[in-house]
Amino acid sequence: MDLQTLTFLFVGSSFVVYIGIALWAKASTTGEFYIAGGGVHPIFNGMATAADWMSAASFISMAGLIAFLGFDASVYLMGWTGGYVLLAMLLAPYLRKYGKFTVPEFIGERYYSKTARIVAVVCLIFISFTYIAGQMRGVGIVFSRFLEVDINTGLMIGMSVVFVYAVLGGMKGITYTQVAQYCVLIFAYTVPAVFISLQITGNPIPQLGFGSTVVGEGVYMLDKLDQVVTDLGFSAYTESTQSTTNLFFMTLALMAGTAGLPHVIVRFFTVPKVSDARKSAGYALVFIALLYTVAPAVGSMGRLNLIETINGSSVDGGAGPGTPYQEMPSWFNTWENSGLLAWFDHNHDGKIQYAAGNPLADKKPLFAEEGTEARGEFGQRVILNPGTGKAAEGAPYANELYVDRDIMVLANPEIAGLPAWVIALIAAGGIAAALSTAAGLLLVISSSISHDLLKSTFAPNISEKQELMYGRIAITVAILIAGYLGANPPGWVAETVAMAFGLAASSLFPAILLGIFTVRVNRAGAIAGMLTGLIFTFCYIIYFKGVFIEPFAANIEANWLFGITPQAIGGLGMILNFVVALSVSYATKAPPDRVQELVRSLRIPRQAGA
Repeated sequence: MDLQTLTFLFVGSSFVVYIGIALWAKASTTGEFYIAGGGVHPIFNGMATAADWMSAASFISMAGLIAFLGFDASVYLMGWTGGYVLLAMLLAPYLRKYGKFTVPEFIGERYYSKTARIVAVVCLIFISFTYIAGQMRGVGIVFSRFLEVDINTGLMIGMSVVFVYAVLGGMKGITYTQVAQYCVLIFAYTVPAVFISLQITGNPIPQLGFGSTVVGEGVYMLDKLDQVVTDLGFSAYTESTQSTTNLFFMTLALMAGTAGLPHVIVRFFTVPKVSDARKSAGYALVFIALLYTVAPAVGSMGRLNLIETINGSSVDGGAGPGTPYQEMPSWFNTWENSGLLAWFDHNHDGKIQYAAGNPLADKKPLFAEEGTEARGEFGQRVILNPGTGKAAEGAPYANELYVDRDIMVLANPEIAGLPAWVIALIAAGGIAAALSTAAGLLLVISSSISHDLLKSTFAPNISEKQELMYGRIAITVAILIAGYLGANPPGWVAETVAMAFGLAASSLFPAILLGIFTVRVNRAGAIAGMLTGLIFTFCYIIYFKGVFIEPFAANIEANWLFGITPQAIGGLGMILNFVVALSVSYATKAPPDRVQELVRSLRIPRQAGA
């Protein structure tokens, strides 16, 4: 079968499974809709949590960042996995012991304030919609390439599928759908990695191939990649180029953001007991590690394959002079047509040449509407006004290629010349990763609106049936907004998701952590802290992502506060949150005795000291 048929078969079959599970697990009560009835087995919850957390950023974008940033992308691995440990050790068991449906519900009761609850809902909505923009962009990228439709059409298809199993099944349907999605995405991610590792290093285990020698050359794969990229004028692949300050704040934002993500936290409310929350966290770490330990190999081998395909390879292993456009494989033209790959022939020699030093390498995806589309003299799809094309010092020629970082995992099997069924499999996996997280995010948005704002705040007299109806209406509206954000994202998938983590770190994480481990923090402190962290971080991101400053302007880095990027600023926002919350709390009246006793009881097992 050809690639198109296989893609329809794999993706269509996965959709049938997801929708079938949703119909089987249809929620009939608010308990099933919000927390799957609280009866999910820890192993299944671990798989669902892994799928919920390993979004399109992990599946599609993270290896792309590793491919282009090299060592600097390790911050994503450290921050996201380290943050999950924080969540499992410091928050999940205590929140499960508290036994409520949502994070805003915990904050509202812990800080004895409806205002605190509403502020938490506002924070959650900012976080979730920023996060979901990245997921829906991932859905659009996968569909635009493998189903050969435009991104907006792909978004509509993805939105329709999510609508069915999220609106019908609620958390119960989403949980068991995510178990199936985890199986799909981990298989789809690992199989191509095994093929490519075997092809380059002769080792079928990607984690070991990452540190092995290249077949027939006797040189370590990373050493060869270092040589190839430095010959092209890039920094060495294994060299860090970012400041220590930004590295620190980025890691902090990703770690604390992971621990403060509402759609991940709510997963620990779905298990029967507190001990099951700890077990499911452990299982989830194992399931997550299966992908995260493969990602560095996928990224580095993908970069090496791309360079050698585009530039050729000289006798000494360095970069060759480029490949004529007419000799490029079919995948190149297909990705060109998606708008996520572009070539501009600066020297008019008809060859594609890839090097450092062209503004194309720093620009956002070149969709047709962002420039004037034209066809070059060799028939290539180009965008006019692509930049100066001036060669960087040390580069042998100007860069002529734009490669969107989000296509690397999806394009890897094609670049490596793998069988069509492997390429189709990666499409199904990418869609599974994006849809699994999108569904979880939509549910926490829905539960916050129907349960925290309506039932618990503004309309306490509505029945359970009405609450369930409003929850489904909220999901429907949220899906429409998510589709719009997916069509107009603020950056690459992982970049957008990193900003969502920064918002979570600066707003909800301090309030939850202080709510569990301190008795002195009161409602005034919590509200002031959340608002300070959220407003500071959100304004910083908006300012530097194109509202007031053109995001690709020259020397934009000079305007960053202490050299901190918009993706990392949540770490500083979190510190401000802690400082403001503690300062205001100690300057005002202590919480009531009943609240202080509640906080103490969260951390002390029943019958302890009896």
